[in-house]
Amino acid sequence: MAGQHAEAGPTSRHWVRPAPTADQRRNDVLIAVGLFCLSILSLALFRAIGLFEDPAGPVVSVAALALLTFPLAVRRSRPVVAVLGAATGLVIMTELEVPEGLVREIALFLALYTLGAWGQNRRRVQWVQIGVIAVMALWLLVAFFRASLEPGDDEPVVGAMTPVLAMMLYQLLVNVLYFGGALWFGQHAWNSARNEARLQEQAEQLRAERETVAAQAVSLERMRIARELHDSVAHHVSLMGVQAGAARTLLRHDPTQAEQFIRHIEEAARQSVDEMHTLIGVLRGNERPDDDDSASSLGVEQIPDLVEQTEAAGLEVSYTVLGDPVPLRPLVSLCLYRIVQESLTNARKHAGPGARVDLRLRYRDSTVEIECTDDGARRRTSPTQEPSSGHGLVGMAERTAALGGTLETGPRTPSGFRIRAELPLQPAASAQARTESASPQPAGSERSHL
Repeated sequence: MAGQHAEAGPTSRHWVRPAPTADQRRNDVLIAVGLFCLSILSLALFRAIGLFEDPAGPVVSVAALALLTFPLAVRRSRPVVAVLGAATGLVIMTELEVPEGLVREIALFLALYTLGAWGQNRRRVQWVQIGVIAVMALWLLVAFFRASLEPGDDEPVVGAMTPVLAMMLYQLLVNVLYFGGALWFGQHAWNSARNEARLQEQAEQLRAERETVAAQAVSLERMRIARELHDSVAHHVSLMGVQAGAARTLLRHDPTQAEQFIRHIEEAARQSVDEMHTLIGVLRGNERPDDDDSASSLGVEQIPDLVEQTEAAGLEVSYTVLGDPVPLRPLVSLCLYRIVQESLTNARKHAGPGARVDLRLRYRDSTVEIECTDDGARRRTSPTQEPSSGHGLVGMAERTAALGGTLETGPRTPSGFRIRAELPLQPAASAQARTESASPQPAGSERSHL
């Protein structure tokens, strides 16, 4: 049961405060030594004042002060010891008339406060507090009784009470405030430490949940990329099957045309291998998912749909296609679609309603380029700093780099943001292979290359 209590969280009634650190223990020792030195100085001053007719001797006084202050050196690790030592020292000092009245009050208050703030067994803490207060109350009553029995001159009555009664009531009020304050501040410190531990536990749970969600996201993204790999390979294999059938049909009647089909089959095979290498490289990484759409049917042809959706959300989008459009590899077309999708999403989040977005798709001789700019008057931070997804520009950069392209991002002057991605129309390996196949080669050289 004790082991279970030690492991209980801050929401459990069995929670215990973590043990004091080495720095806290060292500070407690310094406080105890400092209070002892201060009590010696206070003792010397009170002796010089001469408030006591028959004060205790120096040896007894120093011993009582040591009993009062030295237990405070373990006040956080052994709060019960500190309270009992301070209470016992105070009673001895009062009964033996040790001429010191400052540090003893500070020491007992500090011990009672620490008991409430650091006592691990709360039931024992309550019983010790009740016991100390009961003993002090009984001792105070005895002191009042003894004071009332002392002979003296007839004392004048002020209003309805005598000076002795007034002094008793004053002492009672001071003690109620003294002990009540020590108990309240100690309990408040305990509750504050428990609330802080509860917040730390919740923060740890949130971090663990984020790590779990991130791991799940990676798994989902790898499944999505696997679907893209399947779609890409299926596309190329189907194309090669159709072209192989056509080549077989034309092989006897038109060998030249059949050779062209065979060359197309060769090119499709190279592209399929290149795209498989690219996607497998991404699968080995930690790219995060963009969304849950099926990627097999997404490409530059669906960019107008994204523009329409973005305009419906309150942005003004201008979409322009420059150059002569050419057929794009499925992965390049999908990458452009994803970049446009993320760019428009970021513009909608950061630029604000009513912003204007200029979207341009450029076809060049060997590359294709997508550029998205917005006037973004409300943009204050980079999209990657938005807490919604946490992967915006990073995901774009990884996709672009995986296909051998480049990505440029940054703020515009005086306001807004610009995203520009440029991708090669053909993979470098395929382009090199086409160059090699264009020159005369032995009949078996291409077969060896494949």
